Amino acid sequence: MKRRSNLKSSERNTQPVNSAKKLKNTEDFGATSISCPNSKYTAVLLKGKVQLRQEDTKGVKSFPADKSQGRILCHALTTDFFHYGTDSGHVVCVSLKDGKTVSSFTHTVGVREVFPAQRGKHLVFADEKKSGYLLSTSTESDSCLELPDFSPTITGVLWDSWHPERGVFAAYDHEKVYVYALHKLTIYGSWVSLVGSECLHPSKKPMSLENGVLTCQLASGQTSKLTLSTHSYLKQAGSSSSKLSKQLTRAVMLNRLDEGLDLVRTHTKERLLKKLGKACLIHMEVELAIQVYQLSQNVSMVSSLEAIRGIKENKLLAGHLAVFLGEYNLAQDHYLSSSCPLAALEMRRDLSHWEKALKLAKDLAEDQIPYISKEYAAHLEQTGDFLKALAHYKNGLTHNNQEHNEACQAGVARMLITVGDIRGGVAKAIQHPSRVLKQECGALLESVRQLSQAAQLYEMGQYYDQAALVYIQCKDWAKVGELLPHVSSLKTHQRYAKAMEANGKYKVAAQAYKRAEDWDNLTRILLDHLNNPEAAVHVVRQTKSKEGAKMVARVFLLRKNYDSAIRILVLCQCNDEAFKLAQQHRQVEVFAEIIGAEATQDDYGNIARYFEAEKNHLQAGYYFHLGEQYRGALENLLMCDSTEDGLAVDMAIEVVCQAKDICLTDQLIDYLTGKTDSKPKDPVHLFRLYMALQRHTEAAHVANSIASEQLCSGNYRVSHDLLFKMYRELLDHKTDISTEMSTNLMLLHSYLLAKIHVKRGDHLKAAHLLSRVSENIRMFPAHVVPILTSAVIECQRAGLRNSAFNHAVTLMRPDNRKQIQQKYKRKIEDIVRHPHKSEVVDDMTPCPVCGSLLPQNELLCTSCKSNLPYCIATGQHMLREDWSVCPHCDFPALHSQFLLLLKTEKACPMCCQTLGADEVKKISDCSKYLATVNLNRRTTASP
Repeated sequence: MKRRSNLKSSERNTQPVNSAKKLKNTEDFGATSISCPNSKYTAVLLKGKVQLRQEDTKGVKSFPADKSQGRILCHALTTDFFHYGTDSGHVVCVSLKDGKTVSSFTHTVGVREVFPAQRGKHLVFADEKKSGYLLSTSTESDSCLELPDFSPTITGVLWDSWHPERGVFAAYDHEKVYVYALHKLTIYGSWVSLVGSECLHPSKKPMSLENGVLTCQLASGQTSKLTLSTHSYLKQAGSSSSKLSKQLTRAVMLNRLDEGLDLVRTHTKERLLKKLGKACLIHMEVELAIQVYQLSQNVSMVSSLEAIRGIKENKLLAGHLAVFLGEYNLAQDHYLSSSCPLAALEMRRDLSHWEKALKLAKDLAEDQIPYISKEYAAHLEQTGDFLKALAHYKNGLTHNNQEHNEACQAGVARMLITVGDIRGGVAKAIQHPSRVLKQECGALLESVRQLSQAAQLYEMGQYYDQAALVYIQCKDWAKVGELLPHVSSLKTHQRYAKAMEANGKYKVAAQAYKRAEDWDNLTRILLDHLNNPEAAVHVVRQTKSKEGAKMVARVFLLRKNYDSAIRILVLCQCNDEAFKLAQQHRQVEVFAEIIGAEATQDDYGNIARYFEAEKNHLQAGYYFHLGEQYRGALENLLMCDSTEDGLAVDMAIEVVCQAKDICLTDQLIDYLTGKTDSKPKDPVHLFRLYMALQRHTEAAHVANSIASEQLCSGNYRVSHDLLFKMYRELLDHKTDISTEMSTNLMLLHSYLLAKIHVKRGDHLKAAHLLSRVSENIRMFPAHVVPILTSAVIECQRAGLRNSAFNHAVTLMRPDNRKQIQQKYKRKIEDIVRHPHKSEVVDDMTPCPVCGSLLPQNELLCTSCKSNLPYCIATGQHMLREDWSVCPHCDFPALHSQFLLLLKTEKACPMCCQTLGADEVKKISDCSKYLATVNLNRRTTASP
């Protein structure tokens, strides 16, 4: 790119296109002769005229051609144009190609310096008043912008070659460089801003400017580069908020809004985003503004900008952007000079600038004046300027819009009443078809105490509730009576009822109170004036009114009907009053019965404390329990008499379980074990407590103790059922079962099962079962001799003579011999005296755990050392291939033997639940059952 060339009429540094040659210079202006050549042309200024000569021709052109332009004071050549300035203020641009004047601008005073841009679009000139201006010659009408803080010593101007359309240039003198930027397209028009200045060493002569880097020629002929401070932010990352703000300001002043967006994108600070967003709006950069406001999450602004992003007309776009910035007068100017001037009117209407809107409408759209007048009148009505509002409502009347006219007429009616023309306003309201207007005018009339006319308008508008209220104020009872069927307001009925009561018309008042759903006053009227307590009770029962209940209760008290008084109070949830009444008349038990499950914890507490004071500890404990006051409940229950002991302990167990309080649990355990009063209670209670608390290990220990007591007492069925229940509980909770419990249950079941087989005539099974029991006869102290006797007899019948002899020998011991019944004594003695030790061999069957053969009645495998599961139907150990279980208790049984037993028995021998043979199913895989049996390697020891 060729450098521009400027040689001026005074001594200064220049940058010619190819070279600059100074021919002559004297103090006398008229004698000055200067040549300003480019590659083809040379210009010489002499005595106020310039001779322009083309190098390869002999033709010479003289300027100015028009003497009226005055004397030329300065001139400059660029590649394509010749520029000059005159003492009369003319700044002229001539095309070198055809010699025609491209542009001509007349300044107010003489022009002493011109600094054109190389492409000829812009030119900086200095006038005789030492002011500087930027002249744009590329527009249809030349624009001249004053340069702020222009130095009178400027010797040259360099235009930034990096994006020249951004209009950045630098003016310099011998000491400083001044950086300017042209803001060509903004909502405020075009202007030039001083971006900054920087000191320049006198030895440096500026040659070119590109992207803020100034290239200078030194005295030695070499060049050096200087990055201007105005552009230094491009190479320095800002860290602090203040530094970022300064960098953003420079970017905006240099027309580099896109770079400003990059700055704030990495530091999304609200203040910086707001600043950049405003700059984008001012410079009419809609797309950039959308991105900025998206970063700040300003949804409304983004939506507004999206709506106008397609507008191409600058004036119209500038108007919209000025509105966004609150520059409404500026926006109006832009709208009026655009292709859509009505936008100015719409803006003023949207802003409620009614006076300005009316002025615009007179010039732009007279047909809109009535509508604006109506809107203005509505605004004035709200602000209280009623006379002016009345005038604008009248001005709003038109001839072609009925709905609009009705709105204006309604406004006229309201304003007439407001300003005091009652008759005119009422007449307008009556004539108007709107019900709402009649209500509004009625309210206005009511506010100025024009009650009869207000009521009339309310009635005409079918606002019967309000009409009735106003008629009540007027005491026009006849009118009120006519309107009551149409009245829905409870308040209106209530006011009418009070008026009728004040006039002594109690029946009418009662009916009105009923329509008003004022149940308390209705109850009062029925009791106090109409003497109808039955109807009052009915009202209270239906409505559950608390105040009504209290009034009815007072009537029952006068009749000493305490039960009904308490009941009605409880029904209406007046629990405190009901309790006080019950306490005064010793009817607390009645109160407790009536309140039932509806009581609150406070109610239960009051009842419990009453019974506690009356020494009724069982009831006190019961209600403390319901009130969740567990400590008080337990203390009272443990103080109960012995006659109530069982019920009290049962309740105490429930209390402890719900309380989940270790202290209370220990207190109850101490009481049951006798630590509190040295009187141990029935261990069944302790067992039930442990079960309720799910402390199964302790429960099992107590169950064993109870079962042992029952065994000693000979209550074998009770002991069996207790152990069975405990066994099932422990299995369900996956708790280890002690060997003692499982052994005791097996022996008890063997004894009870033997009795079944004796009855069935199966003596072999009975003999084996009784032999098992006899081997543990110490567990059956109450029936040692009967059990051994039965064992001898059944073994003898089954051919187990050796077993019969062994049992007979035990019977013949001195402590047992005396208890043998006489009818069996001789036979048993013969067995002992003449022993036959032959024995039927027990069948050998496989162990279900390891498969080794062992006698079928043996429950301990000698190979795997396992305690084997036994059949509840025979007492024999289980077989894998013949496995079934009771569907009720899940205890195992040999399938074939269980079916045989159920032919004669109707219940399971273990759980005693009714059972049919068709309910028993054979199980092919018994692995999960074997996993639950009590094997000999179980870690739980006998307690």
